[in-house]
Amino acid sequence: MIQHLSFLLMAASLAITADAAPKPAAKVHSPPKPVLPLVSLDPAKTDDDYPFQGEFVGKMRDSNLAIQVIALGKGQFDAVMCPGGLPGAGWTRQPLVRQRVSGKRESEGGGTVCFSANGWSAQLKGNDIQLLDFKGTPIGQLSRIHRASPTLGAPPPPDALVLFDGKSVEAFQKGARMTADGLLMEGALTREVFGDCSLHVEFMLPYMPEARGQGRGNSGVYLQGRYEVQVLDSFGLAGENNECGGIYTIAKPAVNMCLPPLTWQTYDIEFQSPTFDAAGNKITDAQITVKHNGVLIHDDVKVPHVTAAAPLPQEGEKGPLYLQNHGNPVRFRNLWLRRK
Repeated sequence: MIQHLSFLLMAASLAITADAAPKPAAKVHSPPKPVLPLVSLDPAKTDDDYPFQGEFVGKMRDSNLAIQVIALGKGQFDAVMCPGGLPGAGWTRQPLVRQRVSGKRESEGGGTVCFSANGWSAQLKGNDIQLLDFKGTPIGQLSRIHRASPTLGAPPPPDALVLFDGKSVEAFQKGARMTADGLLMEGALTREVFGDCSLHVEFMLPYMPEARGQGRGNSGVYLQGRYEVQVLDSFGLAGENNECGGIYTIAKPAVNMCLPPLTWQTYDIEFQSPTFDAAGNKITDAQITVKHNGVLIHDDVKVPHVTAAAPLPQEGEKGPLYLQNHGNPVRFRNLWLRRK
């Protein structure tokens, strides 16, 4: 009887222990991480579409023709037809039927980008574009070119104030940042203030193929912290006052000289400060002349008021240089300024 009771007590103890033991946790399936749109400042970290974008020049039948190919993400592209040559190099911007044509990449990881419109088609493969008529007969051939600003790497004159040479951010207020490879990041405001001056700026736009409009490589060069010359990936666009080279919302560039993203570009700017009488009343407006990648896009344009989103909302005789942080990574180098 005692042995039987002992057996029952042991069995009960084992049952309690088994119930108290932790049960294996149920397997939890984590939701897939969202795929964020591509943003890159490194050509080695782009996508399969990146090698196709760029500028191409050649002939269609007997006429000079250039095409700007814009990557739009996920194998989609636009081709902008430029009769006579590229912007700043022959394109008169005269109206052209089917000026902008959509296309797509035919195979993953490489292959060909095909564009088509009524009566003709184009095939981009490697560094060449072949144009075909509706019968498939070749009617033109274009080859890739890489344009570079003639003022790229321009050395500062002896009397210039070097704002950034890749060594430090001492010329800028607290919060300015420099990358490990010696490039200035967006969002930098100079310690010193300036009036009339000449300014040289070099900048690189990020590759953001799925972004559109003001969300595609947005920044700005604010003279005196008041007057913005827009920085934006406007490659292949019309060239408006809120696009690259525009004096923001005030004056559009004479020609859209924006090069493809991940290309170093230049602004060479002549700035004349507004003037005021003894009572502080404005006598003359600020004036701006801009060369974008060596091409004159603004010639003594009068700027009647401070542009939108300026750090300094009121006009004055002097102010700092500001490189805008608009949420997109934009890089700057070789910044120098000459006071007049």
